[in-house]
Amino acid sequence: MEEEKKENMWIKIKGILSYVIIIVVVLLIKEFIITPIRVNGDSMVKTLHDKDIMILDKISYRFNDIKRFDIVVIKLEDEYIVKRVIGLPGETVEYRDNKLYINGKQVKEDFKHEDTNDFILEEEIPEGFYFVMGDNRPISLDSRIIGLIKENRILGKTSLVIFPLNRFGNKK
Repeated sequence: MEEEKKENMWIKIKGILSYVIIIVVVLLIKEFIITPIRVNGDSMVKTLHDKDIMILDKISYRFNDIKRFDIVVIKLEDEYIVKRVIGLPGETVEYRDNKLYINGKQVKEDFKHEDTNDFILEEEIPEGFYFVMGDNRPISLDSRIIGLIKENRILGKTSLVIFPLNRFGNKK
């Protein structure tokens, strides 16, 4: 009888332990690998829409460099913003006649965006900083206004919309 009670208790402990392990694994994945993120506002329209739910990839930039045109999530003081990387460290950025020039050479943007007013970044982007913009250029609060973004403020990259379902898929 005593042996049976011990066995039943061990079965209950194993059952509870399996749930605890699952919860810990989910929390670790959410904290260090991927997590859902919601787009707030219209600064990335035509690519992303207000209230799109996306998957934030937090681990890629531990193994790969941030690339031009990546869509990234940035942590500001009290909010998260979603923008596109335009300028990399060591580069100069200019928009002239709605065309992007990096270090004086035209670079083709192969994604849809609103017209960009002429703009010149007066200084070279220092090491550890990035120039970001929203795709909805006329209304986007981006590096033209808030300045260059320090690398440690970039939480990761995102491109997969998971909700609403009619917008499900990779957005570039």
